[in-house]
Amino acid sequence: MADQLNVGMIGARFMGRTHSNAYTKVGQFFDLPLQPVMKWVCARDGDETQAFADRFGWSKSSDDWEEVVADKGIDLIDICTPGATHAPIAIAAAQAGKHVFCEKPLANSLDDARKMLAAVREAGVRHMVNFNYRRCPAVSLARQMIAAGEIGEVRQYRAVYLQDWLVDPSAPMSWRLEKEVAGSGAHGDLNAHLIDLARFLTGDEITRVVGDLKTFVTERPYPDGSGAGIGASGDSGKSGVGKVTVDDAAVFLARFAGGAIGTFEATRMATGRKNYNRFEISGSKGTLAWNFEEMNTLEYYSTAEPTNRQGFKTIMATEPDHPYAGAWWPPGHLLGYEHTFVHGVRDLIQAIAAGGDVAPDFRDGAQCVAVLEAVESSAESGGWQDVERVE
Repeated sequence: MADQLNVGMIGARFMGRTHSNAYTKVGQFFDLPLQPVMKWVCARDGDETQAFADRFGWSKSSDDWEEVVADKGIDLIDICTPGATHAPIAIAAAQAGKHVFCEKPLANSLDDARKMLAAVREAGVRHMVNFNYRRCPAVSLARQMIAAGEIGEVRQYRAVYLQDWLVDPSAPMSWRLEKEVAGSGAHGDLNAHLIDLARFLTGDEITRVVGDLKTFVTERPYPDGSGAGIGASGDSGKSGVGKVTVDDAAVFLARFAGGAIGTFEATRMATGRKNYNRFEISGSKGTLAWNFEEMNTLEYYSTAEPTNRQGFKTIMATEPDHPYAGAWWPPGHLLGYEHTFVHGVRDLIQAIAAGGDVAPDFRDGAQCVAVLEAVESSAESGGWQDVERVE
């Protein structure tokens, strides 16, 4: 029987549900050196958190994250809270000798991200940021193909992440619309994924950017007039309308260290688009393209084919020898969003057991924040901005 890995999770909303499901499923489908045990779940509302614990299989609940971090029996702290809270929780967890699994973006500022990276390095604990789209089998396959030179020299990277859940101006305020809590809007929430995928797929760094940010709806009503869920402190009693202090949409151009150029667009205002996360990578010998809304397939064009046979072909990445896919269903039986979280937890557990590195780690997360900050600086200055390098 595998040894145990005792988990304490901070946060019990959307990401808390996906992570809970991952801990439940990972040992059922993958052979693991450590078996995750769901010990603590923590969130602000005690009654709601206990109901969450009962529903998703956590042994205990708390409304005090410091209590969870201080528990000597906990091996891994999983952070699923808004960005403003990532740094204090992660640093305290590392100082207590816990491994740390953190949602993206790693932090709301590069300064905080660097402090988090320093803390986990000093403590010698494993650390990982949950950029889950890396772990779609088709995306991991694309990385393998690029590394093998199958599209040649990467020349152009195009990425969009389009959602529409804020198109209606009466959509209510939430913490995601407050800069002091979320850090930024579509930029940090969605462009963070695009930036990480670009780094992962190309193996290259973004070195310069120029961009713009836009807020289309500057005020929104508080939900039910209560303000519930607003702000890092959970302030209540708010009514009327609140000021939106983050971007609704963000665009930027990028230059890569290896010579490629890129275009990036993230928006919550793309009417009709729900979770349209797509990249297209053009190289000297071919092109790869992928869209999360068709997450099991990868488009591939190769100039190595005879001219009378050239054209985009679709690869269904569900074969047993595709990354991660062999643990699941027979070929052609599709995987979904939830599987990407299971794959991430599997990789983290293997790294913890082996005492090795896992990617994306906090350095990857900090480098992503460096790109995000450079774009924001560019939007303020109106010119190109160099991206700081995190070592």
